[in-house]
Amino acid sequence: MFVSDWMTRKVFTVAPDSSVSEAMNLIRSKKIKHIPVVRDDKLKGIVSDRDIRDYAPSGATSLDVYELHYLLAKTRVREIMKQGVVTTSSDTPIEEAAMLLHERNIGCLPVVEGGRLVGIISDRDIFRALIDITGVRHGGHRISLLVDDRPGSIREVADIIRKYGFSLQGIMTSYEKVPSGRRHIVIRANGAGGFAPLKSELTGSYQGVRIRKG
Repeated sequence: MFVSDWMTRKVFTVAPDSSVSEAMNLIRSKKIKHIPVVRDDKLKGIVSDRDIRDYAPSGATSLDVYELHYLLAKTRVREIMKQGVVTTSSDTPIEEAAMLLHERNIGCLPVVEGGRLVGIISDRDIFRALIDITGVRHGGHRISLLVDDRPGSIREVADIIRKYGFSLQGIMTSYEKVPSGRRHIVIRANGAGGFAPLKSELTGSYQGVRIRKG
């Protein structure tokens, strides 16, 4: 899966010379958190609902509501937008985009091709991708355990699961927080097979076995 599979293609934007009021109204009416700032189809920056909230108190602590609206109307987006925006491309794997969002502690990535803005992908889009990849929306049983990190180890577990009348929906693996030479696998399966004999055989051969019926 790639960024192109999950990004939002219809992107709401503002210009650097747009007012902060304009950006704020767009954020509220479209129920979004980030707006790319674009001029001549080129990305110049990004402004978020947090940028606007942070600006308003610092610039208007002692102002009444009318003065606040005036301040936001006369302030240009270029004065509060973030520059040097971290971007991605449409052919970036979705997991790399997720890692970039996490490591940079940001909420979205504008998607740029040939210098032009073609979309945007946010942390919410990453959540949707995670739900799809895991198959949790389709229900089923969740089987997790530790296996040796060697060729064929996952297939061996899958064969045991199938032996007891279950079919596989998806498999995920991770090396995080497990002993060296091992890997953690999570298998989603469906069917009304034999849970008791399945758990008995798995716990007899593997560590960390947990089965959650769907």
